[in-house]
Amino acid sequence: MALVDVTKSCLDSIRQISEHIEGCTLYLDAGSTESFQFIGAFPVLLDLGVCSICSLENMCSLDVVVDWNSESDTVKKIVVITSRLLSDAHRYILRCLSTHQDIRRCTIFTSISEMAHSSYTDSPLGPDAFHEYESLLVQDYEELVKKSSKSIEPKDNNLQENLTFEDEGWSQLTSIAEDIPHLEASSSGRDLYDNTLIGCTEDVRKKLVVSVHHFPMILCPFSPRVFVLPSEGSIAEAYLSAEHEDSLSPGLPPLSTGLPSDGDDFPPGATLTAHFLYHLAAKMDLKMEIFSLGDLSKTVGKILMDMSSLYDVGRRKRSVGLLIIDRTLDLLTPCCHGDSLVDRMFSSLPRRERAASSTQMKGSQTQLKHGPSNLQRAPLDVQIPLQKILGEEDCELDHFRLLESIEAFLCAWDSSKSASEIVDLTNFRNEVNNEISLHSDIELFSGSFVSTENFRGTPYLEAILDRRTKDGAVLVKKWLQESLRRENVSVNVKTRPGFATKSDLQPMIKALAKSQPSLMKNKGIIQLAVAALVALDESHSARWDAFISAEKILSSCAGDTTQSLAAQIVELVNKSALMGSHGEKNGKMKPSQGVLSFQGALLLTVIGYILAGENFPTSGLDSPFSWQEEHLLKEAIVDAILENPSKAKLKFLHGLTEDLEANLNRMRSEETKEMSSDHLQIDDFDDDQWGSWGDEDADSNNNKEKVYGDMQLKLELRDRVDNLFRFLHKLSSLKRRNLPLRDGTFASESNFSGDPYTGKGLLYKLLTRVLGKYDVPGLEYHSSTVGRLFKSGFGRFGLGQAKPSLADQNVILIFVVGGINGLEVREAQEALSESGRPDIELIIGGTTFLTPDDMLDLLIGNSSYFGSLNL
Repeated sequence: MALVDVTKSCLDSIRQISEHIEGCTLYLDAGSTESFQFIGAFPVLLDLGVCSICSLENMCSLDVVVDWNSESDTVKKIVVITSRLLSDAHRYILRCLSTHQDIRRCTIFTSISEMAHSSYTDSPLGPDAFHEYESLLVQDYEELVKKSSKSIEPKDNNLQENLTFEDEGWSQLTSIAEDIPHLEASSSGRDLYDNTLIGCTEDVRKKLVVSVHHFPMILCPFSPRVFVLPSEGSIAEAYLSAEHEDSLSPGLPPLSTGLPSDGDDFPPGATLTAHFLYHLAAKMDLKMEIFSLGDLSKTVGKILMDMSSLYDVGRRKRSVGLLIIDRTLDLLTPCCHGDSLVDRMFSSLPRRERAASSTQMKGSQTQLKHGPSNLQRAPLDVQIPLQKILGEEDCELDHFRLLESIEAFLCAWDSSKSASEIVDLTNFRNEVNNEISLHSDIELFSGSFVSTENFRGTPYLEAILDRRTKDGAVLVKKWLQESLRRENVSVNVKTRPGFATKSDLQPMIKALAKSQPSLMKNKGIIQLAVAALVALDESHSARWDAFISAEKILSSCAGDTTQSLAAQIVELVNKSALMGSHGEKNGKMKPSQGVLSFQGALLLTVIGYILAGENFPTSGLDSPFSWQEEHLLKEAIVDAILENPSKAKLKFLHGLTEDLEANLNRMRSEETKEMSSDHLQIDDFDDDQWGSWGDEDADSNNNKEKVYGDMQLKLELRDRVDNLFRFLHKLSSLKRRNLPLRDGTFASESNFSGDPYTGKGLLYKLLTRVLGKYDVPGLEYHSSTVGRLFKSGFGRFGLGQAKPSLADQNVILIFVVGGINGLEVREAQEALSESGRPDIELIIGGTTFLTPDDMLDLLIGNSSYFGSLNL
């Protein structure tokens, strides 16, 4: 039987819609672009006959000319693939249609099913969502065309400056003039647009044919068996918990207290996740046996159970055990800096900027009346700085050729241009030259991960996901050496077997990328090697290693006493404050290598409180530390903020940072004045000292006002810090409040005892117990339709169906609601190999890919409920 392959299933789904996309102009939103990049779908799309692939949010008016040379007489069509709700994508689809005036057929594929659209809270679409949207889009398009036709005057070809359209339930459209600035550069461009628009208004009676379909396979696979959801898709951005006492962040499930939820109003994230998993299994022809661990996962399992039917269960499908897990059952693992090369890469490399659509959703229907707005997940598309490694001298010729091509294209745009206009084009070329020189490393020479770039049949990302940092780097070096041998390129580098350093990798990368054919042929391994090189660079690796060292110390102290643990946290906070203030005084914007920032110290404080709650649960009523120990912790954090307020940019300090910075600058200026005045007084000791006599009263009043202002500011800061520690108390109570963790079976114990099992995350421990067929506290099985029928009806006649075991399944799909990281993937593979069950196919998925910085943002940053909750 064929192995389960998520990437192959995604590519097969694209091929199944080939008749719709052949000969079309394809528009992808940010989430779909991110997904198709990971699965390597762009060559497949071009092979299937797609004319061009464009961005939906950042569409340009020049998109209409990409197929000018096409000899096909068929009706032009547009296909839109979106990972968002139709209500969110509507304004961009409509803007796209208004630009392509000669389009008569528009096909839309959305990753959100019709049932999910109707089930989504406050959705403007009903049960027949797709057909409703088809008619709404046609209606809005015709009205927009009529408005635009009325705005055109025969004597003036200038476009209307503020043409907008607004319909009930939809977001306001941007103006057409803003969307097509390039057409105003030439009279021919204006004539082209006007003639097209006039011709369209004459044929407005010809209805636009719109069809909407469901395309569920929009996900980001790191390997054939590891995937996450697109960062800018509706599923990943939908909130997972409403704001209440047991919630930590809209991006994390609530604490699993075991208490029934209030009403049947499920979070949108739970509904969309359930529908996604259901259609994912259907597309991969799998029959699910559903298990859940955690309150929100139980809700997702119930929705999945209600969606199942006799038809789905009765078909001859391959059985899969679906295990859904709440992220809040293990917050420690994604907060820590584990030994994983992939985690280091994602933490070291810059990310692509989010699409404009994500910042313009304030008026969208996705912002619910009783819930928070959508999350801002970090994009998965990392930017690999190829130019910095390959050198700027290698790309100057390419810059020149690109500018020559731009000038030639602009000259050919209108052959009737005069000599003066050609001079303008030359000036434009110089402007473009300056612009490209500033942004070349981002636009021209940046790379990203692609999971389907193979090396003799082995996907790169799949191979390094299971490796530690050292082993992964050695494997990358081996791939580079093999590629150099195939290209007959020799490199004079002395390398040590079993080690991979920056001095080893960089010469091999440059040699492999020296020629253009070699660069294109080996771009997959070159991009991965450059990513590894950045992660191993001292500026990033020193910081990561410093976190690892500090986390080991905290873990060791957690096995001793609360006093030693608190003292260690205080020392880390004081060091970050000292180095931060030292860097400010010396004009350094970045801390020294290996030195933790204040945000890093706060992340370690979070880790320390979670460890304290697991090891000292009864030390205090609210806090695991004593009053004296916590008082020292608070004072250390207050002093750290006062010493360097510009670096403490966190949500709980909003509205206070500017006052703190002004206070710090005033104090430093006063210190400078006092030093200078003391110096003058020493030099002029014998001079007349009566000049300032009588001003003591005025000085004392000013000093009193300053002291009063300083006290008010410090009191406000202490209140904010007190709120922070109340939130830390909630984190320390995870073991006590999360029902599956109360007996200590899955608590993330510190590894001070030397037992390798105690230092592992939840996925490792859970798989070890499941595959060993031990009882798992809190694990709930959701019966299928047939199972419920046997249990309720035929069970009385002795025909009952035995409860299946997850270990009996040959395919296990684990989905973590809230996100996963690379360390967990490696530990899960270790648990599978240690179980002695090589026949099991393990698939791991999650809402998003988490780094420690992401966790800091979810817990106490802008994506947290902390700061808006009265804790």
